[in-house]
Amino acid sequence: MSVRIILIGPPGAGKGTQAAKLSEKLGIPAISTGDIFRANVAGETELGKTAKRYMDAGEYVPDEVTNSMVQDRLGQDDAKAGFLLDGYPRTEAQVAELDRMLEGMGEKLDHVVELTADTDEVVERLLARAQLQGRSDDTEDVIRHRLDVYAEQTQPLTDIYAERGLLRQVDGLGEVDAITDRIIKAIDT
Repeated sequence: MSVRIILIGPPGAGKGTQAAKLSEKLGIPAISTGDIFRANVAGETELGKTAKRYMDAGEYVPDEVTNSMVQDRLGQDDAKAGFLLDGYPRTEAQVAELDRMLEGMGEKLDHVVELTADTDEVVERLLARAQLQGRSDDTEDVIRHRLDVYAEQTQPLTDIYAERGLLRQVDGLGEVDAITDRIIKAIDT
């Protein structure tokens, strides 16, 4: 199936889990900027060192770094027949840059799926994940700051994609497979 999807939602809404499930079901790569940043942090690359400073403070990595990384990834062979973007775009400037990238490739987006989730539930999820994974970027203060940054900078993207008729809102709470089924239904309409 050839489909180009953006998965959007607050940190902790289950985007990573759903991206992996959808990638498998749809046969397209899930492209997560968060995973790429974490791999660079673990490898102590220059990008990783830069990204870590922002991630530890709950801030976004600068657009120019993120944009070039995404453009490179979208140009790889496995993404030619479709992809699922998880964690990008996060700002209006990144929306414009993604539009430019896709236009240059002769492609367009098919759907933008927004996972919705209650803030307190998200905080609990991320605190539990931090304990399990020992993630330095998941303290309660940093989590709440990330959610504020999300609301301020990222949530307005839903208006842009709603105006284009691409937005599908899906409840991100509940059993993992039930959420996956809700997403598949939403993009099949």
